[in-house]
Amino acid sequence: MTEYRPSEEHEAIRDAVRALCEGKVAPNAAAADETGEFPQASYDALRAGDFHAPHIPVEYGGAGADALATAIVIEEVARVCASSSLIPAVNKLGTLPLLLAGSEDIKRRYLPQVARGEAMFSYCLSEPEAGSDAASMKTRAVRDGDGWILHGAKRWITNAGVSEYYTVFAVTDPAAGARGISAFVVEKSDPGVGFGAPERKLGIKGSPTREVYFDAVRLSDDRRIGAVGTGFATAMRTLDHTRVTIAAQAVGIAAGALDQSLRYIQERQQFGRAIAEFQGVQFMLADMGMKLEAARQLTYAAAGRSERDEPDLTYFGAAAKCFASDAAMQITVDAVQLLGGYGYTKDFPVERMMRDAKITQIYEGTNQVQRIVIARKMLGR
Repeated sequence: MTEYRPSEEHEAIRDAVRALCEGKVAPNAAAADETGEFPQASYDALRAGDFHAPHIPVEYGGAGADALATAIVIEEVARVCASSSLIPAVNKLGTLPLLLAGSEDIKRRYLPQVARGEAMFSYCLSEPEAGSDAASMKTRAVRDGDGWILHGAKRWITNAGVSEYYTVFAVTDPAAGARGISAFVVEKSDPGVGFGAPERKLGIKGSPTREVYFDAVRLSDDRRIGAVGTGFATAMRTLDHTRVTIAAQAVGIAAGALDQSLRYIQERQQFGRAIAEFQGVQFMLADMGMKLEAARQLTYAAAGRSERDEPDLTYFGAAAKCFASDAAMQITVDAVQLLGGYGYTKDFPVERMMRDAKITQIYEGTNQVQRIVIARKMLGR
C-alpha cells in the first residue's frame, strides 16, 4: 500500500467483507441492539468468511491479514453493526499481547483456536478504581511454588463471558510500580473465575460488557505472557496498535450513518423537491463527508505505521483514534438531524449508530487521554 491508496488486494477484501456483512450481519444488528444479546449469527457468518480474527498470522492457522486489512474488516463490519465489529477488534486486542511478547509455546497453544473460530480472546486491564490510571491496578498475582495465585477484579471487559480466554494484567511486585505488573492468560473454565451481570449500556449492546472476578485462580507459570514485570509495557504497546482498530470502528460507524443520510435526503421530499437540493442540507453533507474521509485517511496512515511498527505509532494511533471517534460522534448526530423525526426512531439505524459512536471516544483510552499522549509526543516527552 501507499499512504494514500489501499492496494487492489485490500479493496478486494473490502468488497468481500461488505457483501458478507450486508447479507448476513446487517439483518442481525437491530435485534442485537434491542435484546442486548451477543449476535451469534453474525459471529458464525464472520467465522465462515474468516473475518472473525483476520490478524492472526498464517503460521498459527490465521488469515495473516496486515494491519490495514484488519482495519478495513473492522470498518466494514462496523458500517452495519458496531457490536459485531467488536468480534474481530477484541480478538485482536486480546491476542496481540501474545503476538508481541508471548513465548512460542503460548502462541501455539491459544492462537490456532482463535484462528479456527473455536474461541474468542478478551483483554483485562481496567479495574473499578483503575481506568485511565491503569498502573494503579489492585489485581494481584502471587508466586505459589512453580505457579501463581490470582486475586482481583477487572471492569469494562468487552465480550466477557462469551470469550473463552482472557489476557489479564496483574501486580506481581507491589513495590515496583508499573514495572511490577505482569501479564497472564486466564481461561474461562479456570476454577475461581467469575463474571458480573452485563452492564446496562447506551450502545454496543450486542457486545456483552461485564466485570471479571478472580478468586484464588491458580495459574501455571507457562500462562505468563512475557517476562515478569513487563506486563504494563506490553499493555501499552498493545494499545498503540489497537487504537487503530477503534479508529477503524469509528470510521465504519460514521460511514454507515453517512450512507443512510445520503439515501434519505435524496428520497425525502419537502416543498416540492428532495431535501438534498437545499443548500443548508448540502453544507451539512459536505462537512460529514470531509470529516469521514479525513478520519479514514488518518486511520489508514496509522494502520501502515502499526504494520511497520514505526516509532511514531504511539502518536498516530492516538491521533487516529481521537480524530475518528470525534468525527463519528459528529457525523452520527448530524445523520439523526438530517433524518429529523425518523432519525429519532428505531425504524432507522442512525439513532443506534449515534449511541454506538459514543463509546469510541471512551474505550482504549478516553479522547482526553489521547490528547495528552499526542501533546507529549509533540513535545518530545
